[in-house]
Amino acid sequence: MDTELAGILGAAARSVRVKLGLTQADVADRIGMASEVYGRLERGHMLPSVQNLRRLCVVLNIPPHALLGLGEEFAAPPPKERSRPRAEEDGPEMRRLMRNLRRLTPVQLKLMNLVASAMQQQKKKP
Repeated sequence: MDTELAGILGAAARSVRVKLGLTQADVADRIGMASEVYGRLERGHMLPSVQNLRRLCVVLNIPPHALLGLGEEFAAPPPKERSRPRAEEDGPEMRRLMRNLRRLTPVQLKLMNLVASAMQQQKKKP
């Protein structure tokens, strides 16, 4: 393993994650990796697979050349206009709720939807 590259990549990922207000668990969940493994990546103790590197770039909204410590001359042409990642719009409570909802079965999700609908109806009553 290239420890210098792992350190550069880990530091860049951590910096962007913190700027976005995400936890290690948030990023790990979104790229499909255990949070302990993601923590090792940020500390520079491992390099991600190509698939996880791509997912990390998407989740953090950062180009791969920036994560790899390469200059702008390695940047790809700018992509088409994209919407902001949800991480900037959602607070920590919403992200935590979404992470928990993703783990539910379809039946549990249906029940949660009924509870949420009932709560909204209760809120509308005077």
